Formats: sequence, C-alpha cells, structure tokens
Amino acid sequence: MLAAILGGALIGLSASLFWSLNRRVAGISGILSGALFDRGQERWVSVAFLLGLLLAGIAFALTTDRVPAPWLPLLPLSVAGLLVGFGTRLGGGCTSGHGVCGLSRFSVRSLAAVLTFMASAALTVFVVRHILKIWLPS
Repeated sequence: MLAAILGGALIGLSASLFWSLNRRVAGISGILSGALFDRGQERWVSVAFLLGLLLAGIAFALTTDRVPAPWLPLLPLSVAGLLVGFGTRLGGGCTSGHGVCGLSRFSVRSLAAVLTFMASAALTVFVVRHILKIWLPS
C-alpha cells in the first residue's frame, strides 16, 4: 500500500513539475508525438522525458524482482500497442494525459474521456472473464 501511495505521489509531482516548467501536459502520447514531430527545444524536452521513463524502468528491473515478463508473444502485444496508439489519437490523449493531468485541471473533455475508457475497461474485463470464460494469469 505504501508503494502505491508513494508511486501516485511521484506521478503527481512529476506531472506538476512538467506543467510548471514546460506549460505542457505530461501525457505520454503527446510527449511521444512531440519527440517525433516537434523541432528545437520542445523536441528535446520530449526526448528527455521519454528517456527518463525508459531509464526508470530499466533501473526498477535491475534493482527488484517484481518485473513480470510478458506471457504473450510479441505479435499480439505489438497489435495491442498499435490499437492503443490509434485510440489515444482518436480520443485526443492517453490515460495519463486525461486521467492525471486533465482531471486535475477540471477538464470536462478529460472527464468524458476517463469515464469512457474506464467503462470500456470494465466491460472488457466482464466480457473476457464471464462471457468468453478466459481467465488470464494474475
């Protein structure tokens, strides 16, 4: 429980710092887009943010034994990643952008997005577990 509280506090702190220092929302889809398509200083801020995410993940993997390996083959994971990318583009942002940054700024658009993807997630879990009877390892 303490790890979850600390993790949430760090996410909130990093989102607040990113907004304060760059006047940009710390949504990963927007940051990835900035790293690919922006020019100059904006691009390097995005690249640095993404490198920080990558290095933090590597550091966590090297210092703990709590990083599970994916149990699905690479192809379905890649297709799922592309579908998530399409959905974030269609929805005007990702869960981190809408859920962490948008809701904290009282964005009505972000509230609608969060309610939509949370309802979709709940429906997906219900269908997969109770209708299709697929039990995924936990």
